[in-house]
Amino acid sequence: MSKEKLIKNAAGRWVLSELNGKSVVPFQGVGKFKPTGRIKSRRINTYADYPADGNKTVKNLKEALIKAGLKDGMTLSTHHHFRNGDLIANQVFDIAHELGIKDLVWIPSASFPCHEHLIKYLEDGTINRIEGSMNGPLGRFTSLGNMSGTAVLRSHGGRYQAIQDGDVEIDIAIIGAGCADPFGNANGLYGQSASGLLGFALADSEYAEKVIVVTDNMVEFPCIPWQIQGNHVDYTVVMDKVGIPEKIVSGTTQITKSPDRLLLAEMTARFCEHTGIIQEGFSFQTGAGGTSLAVSDYFRTIMKSKGIKARFARGGSNKYLVQMLEEGLIEYILDGQTFDLEGIRSMAENPNHVWTSPFTSYNYHGKGNFAGMVDVAILGATEIDVNFNGNVVTHSDGYLLHGIGGWQNCLFSKTVILPVPLFRDRIPVIVDEVTTLCGPGELIDVIITERGIAINPLRKDLFEKMKDSDLPVKSIHELKDEAEEICGKPLKARKGGEVIAGIKWVDGTLIDVVHKVEK
Repeated sequence: MSKEKLIKNAAGRWVLSELNGKSVVPFQGVGKFKPTGRIKSRRINTYADYPADGNKTVKNLKEALIKAGLKDGMTLSTHHHFRNGDLIANQVFDIAHELGIKDLVWIPSASFPCHEHLIKYLEDGTINRIEGSMNGPLGRFTSLGNMSGTAVLRSHGGRYQAIQDGDVEIDIAIIGAGCADPFGNANGLYGQSASGLLGFALADSEYAEKVIVVTDNMVEFPCIPWQIQGNHVDYTVVMDKVGIPEKIVSGTTQITKSPDRLLLAEMTARFCEHTGIIQEGFSFQTGAGGTSLAVSDYFRTIMKSKGIKARFARGGSNKYLVQMLEEGLIEYILDGQTFDLEGIRSMAENPNHVWTSPFTSYNYHGKGNFAGMVDVAILGATEIDVNFNGNVVTHSDGYLLHGIGGWQNCLFSKTVILPVPLFRDRIPVIVDEVTTLCGPGELIDVIITERGIAINPLRKDLFEKMKDSDLPVKSIHELKDEAEEICGKPLKARKGGEVIAGIKWVDGTLIDVVHKVEK
């Protein structure tokens, strides 16, 4: 695509003026764009159109999709709480293909390698494009320019915002649930396919024109507690199996054993201790990767030694957070998704383990935002540049790696720390300019590597607090130079070819685009 068809946004990135036939607003800066208008809603329904006995069960998923009016060009949504154990999305498009349906748009809250099955439907026109994360085979397929439409990547909160705005209009939402009743009330807490939470399907249930709940554990009404309300549901379906348990939750989420990653985690915890972030009543968010789990464990040690209790931790929950909750080190877990069996058990049993959704946690159109109330968020990145801009969707070779998740939304936490290795596979992580801009540097406060800590010059308070520390504080340029001395200067991904994906900011504006990768 020629530069004449692109416009420069406030971040200096050349982006599309139109995406899949819709005009877009270019990124205007953090907090500079405020959408106007009213929240979109679906057509009005009436209970007279539904079974008087409340039983909305149909014989199979194919019948449900036909009754929901599946036709060419529709937008279908699924959620990712089943992760790499999802058995529903593939079947949905198998049925669509069987019925001869074309040009569908799939908006998953995330996709996984198990969805490689869908490549053949992208090739034959059953699916026009994916508006959601793409990793593994789907990411490679898209990166090579093989998708008919242009992909759109949004954060978890951005997806919710786009549905509310009507930027995405879901025709049929298919919601897999570990437990449901014939009326459509559903949760992810019980059954062979329990996933813990169904929060990422909440927007789909509330705004989609038609909603189908699919379960392999149908119980008598009422399914309690309900995370999805049956009054939002049109049809219910029972299948033999909706997910592969060992791939939904591994049960083996573990702290990293890598000495380098453990060092990153220790330095992160020590930084938080020295700067006073770890104090009575603080709040934090870490992920479920090996390094993030190690950070949580170091937090635990510090908190126990000083008699400090956190008010809440934002999840994804895992056994380490659950342990801290049960030890009284955390008063509440505000959970966004559940990563292991202990997290599922805790959510079902402990009233202080609270399920949340992108609406409460990350939504740009909410009257407030949980993320901004978190004292420190520990995040990752594939690249960071000398202006502290972050990239989480591509590597330096330009290939799509994964989606944005809640990463953009968490940047609004009071302190954002990125513990990252100085290089991966001999490729520097800190570069002159990120390949793909996902988060503006003004929102990223601290970079922690095994060779030193870089503090954003905007955070003079953190510099002041680190004056008497023995931790190695360096400039971001010093860290970049060290990486290049070891690895050499990385080659930049070639840009300027066909645009294969747009990257949305949390307010719905276009912050960057991803270009086709030449083999």
